[in-house]
Amino acid sequence: MERILVGADHMTLGLTIALFARGHVLIEGVPGTGKTLAVRALALLLGLEFRRIAFTPDLMPSDVVGTTVFNPQTAQFATRTGPIVANIVLADEVNRTPPKTQSALLEAMEEGRVTIDGVSHSLPQPFLLCATQNPIEYEGTYPLPEAQLDRFMVKVESSYPPEAQELELLARTAAGFDARALETSAIVPVTTAAEVLESRDAVRQVHLSEGVREYAYRIVAATRSHSRITLGASPRAGVHLLNAAQAAAAIEGRDFATPDDVKSMAAFVIPHRLIVGPDAEIEGVSAHDVLRDVLAVVAVPRGANLSP
Repeated sequence: MERILVGADHMTLGLTIALFARGHVLIEGVPGTGKTLAVRALALLLGLEFRRIAFTPDLMPSDVVGTTVFNPQTAQFATRTGPIVANIVLADEVNRTPPKTQSALLEAMEEGRVTIDGVSHSLPQPFLLCATQNPIEYEGTYPLPEAQLDRFMVKVESSYPPEAQELELLARTAAGFDARALETSAIVPVTTAAEVLESRDAVRQVHLSEGVREYAYRIVAATRSHSRITLGASPRAGVHLLNAAQAAAAIEGRDFATPDDVKSMAAFVIPHRLIVGPDAEIEGVSAHDVLRDVLAVVAVPRGANLSP
């Protein structure tokens, strides 16, 4: 895991946490900030199969999961799986398709399988779904339902890069780098699917003490009673928060998670699940502001026995 995180930024860290904690990622950012490129590069680094689905208003659920096709030569129906059947799947601009098609992702995200004409098909493992959405375009979009947002373990934001990084991007482009031909670049896989699965198993073995578990619960519960919130974090949010804390600890080479792991992962796991009240939203209060309030008042357990 450390090999993948050399020089990691916010988005790379979120992708890696979700990958090893068996979660999925929602990436939000303005156009041209490298959302698709980051996911493609991650797939190449891991040596995993990558597929991209462009979510459009006319996309149907069968276009995502697959369908059965009649073969006139054999007079039989054959199953044709959709692009969701891959290790890393990019649901590009997921909020541009109606909820009926968005819901085609739910079974894959939650159970690691798809159902085609009543027959279940397991997805290849590891499986990671990365969905992107544009925060500044609202016409012709369909906001993700709360139930689907809750199934994304982490949400990351892709913002404009610092000056030095953008100048380096321009310099690499001038030197011949072409993001559209990423597969022919110098990216070399640093791991395999088998090693990723082993790392996932190792993450699940990271110890979560009673104090760490209770701290995660207190954070989640505090969002439900906050005066600025109309919908707080779910029990699934607490589970995802602990899983992310395990991954953060494993990345640092520890076999036990700490309250600081929980606190650092809360910004990835909690805000996208919260619905800020209308009055607070008019005043410019965001879900991140609410989380900062919560982390400031929930006591951090100290002196507890954290190791196994």
